[in-house]
Amino acid sequence: MQVRRSASVHVCALRHIPEVLNNSGARHLISAINAELAPATPTGLMPERHLRLDMHDIQDVRDGATAPAEEHVGQLIDFVQSWDREAPLLIHCYAGLSRSTAAAFIALCALNPNAPERAIALALRRASDTAVPNRRFVALADAFLKREGRMLAALDGMGANRIAAECVPFFVDGRHAPLSTDRAA
Repeated sequence: MQVRRSASVHVCALRHIPEVLNNSGARHLISAINAELAPATPTGLMPERHLRLDMHDIQDVRDGATAPAEEHVGQLIDFVQSWDREAPLLIHCYAGLSRSTAAAFIALCALNPNAPERAIALALRRASDTAVPNRRFVALADAFLKREGRMLAALDGMGANRIAAECVPFFVDGRHAPLSTDRAA
């Protein structure tokens, strides 16, 4: 059965890209993976709809490795803000656990600027018990989006992840309700 939900954000490991693209109907792809492992743009996907974020899954700058950086955050946010939400978006890294779940969380926060970060993080946790977003990537996005530490605090409120070698492909709705300003309720 194919899941075709517009405005949904799908996450998977590298090896699941073909099946998730096919089953989800995604027409935008984000590869949050070091360049030596990055896949070619899949057949049928327009090259301008494939963002490549060359980064390793690390927290600190190291020789020979590329840590998530502010430029990655800017590229990610520009890309998702140009996404028309007519068809799903697919984000992957090597295992679908850290870089891709961080990218999904960042994308969802950027696309839903008035939604509570905690609600988005909990939606991510409900969708995947293995999600463990890369904290460096999220911290950079928190500053970039001027979320004043709320994105990192939301990660802390997700609860523990199940240890796994890779995620089971999952998706999260791309639209989240804004924080209610109605105090009369």
